[in-house]
Amino acid sequence: MDAERRKVIVREIDHWRRSKLLPEHYCDFLMNLYVDDMTPKPASLLGVSATAVTNSNWKIWLFALAVIAALALSALNFNSFGLPMQIGISTLFVIICYAVAYRQFSRTPVIAYVLCGIASIAMLLLGLHIMDLSGIHTSTTYIGYLAFCSCIWLFNGLIGRMAIFQICGWLGLVGTYSWLLMQKLEHPAWFSLELSWVPVSVVLIWMAWLAHHTNKQAASVLMLVGGLVWFIPEAMTFLVDIEMSSRLIQISFTAKLVSVGVALFLLRKKWVEWVM
Repeated sequence: MDAERRKVIVREIDHWRRSKLLPEHYCDFLMNLYVDDMTPKPASLLGVSATAVTNSNWKIWLFALAVIAALALSALNFNSFGLPMQIGISTLFVIICYAVAYRQFSRTPVIAYVLCGIASIAMLLLGLHIMDLSGIHTSTTYIGYLAFCSCIWLFNGLIGRMAIFQICGWLGLVGTYSWLLMQKLEHPAWFSLELSWVPVSVVLIWMAWLAHHTNKQAASVLMLVGGLVWFIPEAMTFLVDIEMSSRLIQISFTAKLVSVGVALFLLRKKWVEWVM
């Protein structure tokens, strides 16, 4: 088959994909059949082909401009709105971003990632801004809201199979637990820190083992976070004063590092199956 006919077929397959005349995986299969190194794929920007832009309807452009104008005006006049309206606009913006991201994930993953990132950052910053305007300045409220955002990030990361949001969600929850722990242990001993964090690390790694049968990405994230939590007691000695010399802290860290290296080597045939 000559190159010109291949180009025509590739353009037709791209049209089927955009028009949803065939399922996505069928289009990918056909594209792999007819595209070679000498046949360029349809030009695209963030998953939007050049043909889709040139053949787009004026109504789509008008709608896009209206949405951009509404967002810009809402942002410029945000502080002049009442508190209920601020909460409503913020919630609506976050929900719309997440909803559009889910719809675009199978077709244009890059756009889905960007929208999820915008929604996640906006949810955190707008929530903190609204609490500041409302005169809420207690650390308990801030930490509680961080835990809430972390749960949303983790949920979206699991549903959309986006590792970066799963990691952010778990780290946010770990940070929340760390803050709560420091409220209970004003002057913790080294043994208290180890007893507070090592079981958490073990539970996270155990959850990774449970998840690897159904979701290897979630298992990889859990294993990574569990490994980081393993070293948190030593890391926290930089933030709080504990009754232990720096030499013993270094010995503890070295012993943990060696134990992790030995465990990864001896169990390499097991944990590789979890994450790959």
